[in-house]
Amino acid sequence: MHALLTLAGPTASGKTAAAIALAQALDGEVVCADSVQVYRGFDIGSAKPSVEERRGVPHHLLDVLDAHQTLDAVRWARMADDAIASVMARGRLPIVAGGTPLWLRALLRGLVEAPAADAELRARLEAEAGRNGLAALHERLRQLDPPSAARIHPHDRVRIVRALEITLRTGRPASVLRAAHALGARRHPGLLVVLEPERDAHERAIEVRVDAMLRAGLLEETRALLARHGASVRPLRAVGYAEMVMHLNDGLPLEQARARMLRRTRRYARQQRLWWRNEPGVDLRTTLEALLSPEGLDRVRAALGR
Repeated sequence: MHALLTLAGPTASGKTAAAIALAQALDGEVVCADSVQVYRGFDIGSAKPSVEERRGVPHHLLDVLDAHQTLDAVRWARMADDAIASVMARGRLPIVAGGTPLWLRALLRGLVEAPAADAELRARLEAEAGRNGLAALHERLRQLDPPSAARIHPHDRVRIVRALEITLRTGRPASVLRAAHALGARRHPGLLVVLEPERDAHERAIEVRVDAMLRAGLLEETRALLARHGASVRPLRAVGYAEMVMHLNDGLPLEQARARMLRRTRRYARQQRLWWRNEPGVDLRTTLEALLSPEGLDRVRAALGR
């Protein structure tokens, strides 16, 4: 019997609705795998399920951190292990659902240990970016580690610096370490389902979600979070929040902030699609509609032995 159901896929593919429907149909509880939903107060911009949506379906690992706290994939996986064990102890089905791919990989396969941060090396790389520009630092990464440079956006300063840091500290490209993450045996027996929405419909769903967030008060939520925590906390760098901060602090017109939020959401969804296309061990690729159809639910039940 499979012990764990994992539901993955790109943003705006319907994972939240699917997880709740599956929990209701299969006597389950949801373990959330989202790197922004873990933070208290970051509700609208993370598409956190509402209290009404969660009614009757226990959710775990939502609202567990304050904004100044950090959480990496390995620590989250340990917390998820505990939540999964508690759900199983109650005789219920753990349903892990979320859009943070590395966290799900850490849970399902474990991660190869990466070198700890090197403050001195990181400061030198940051200084190099300041002198020569971020494009030059990205080009250096391309020369040392072409796969990492192809994966990391040229404007993603944090990931460029971290990839170079790993490469320079270990003498091996960071992409080699990243590839090794996927090679471990399954830590949890179970079923891994990836939602794959039709591309044009998904593009429309992303735009609908962005506009719904703005109507629901994303700007006001961000204003309150800025007043409470300041602009430097990590979750305010997430898609949606970062654009609202640019509007509030830097004067970026709201329509331009919306357009930037839409572009970044679409780019992130493409990255997630690529990740799950190449991820080993996927048991079922399907759409939300097919998954929640009577036939789809029967297929999941049979795979889980329920």
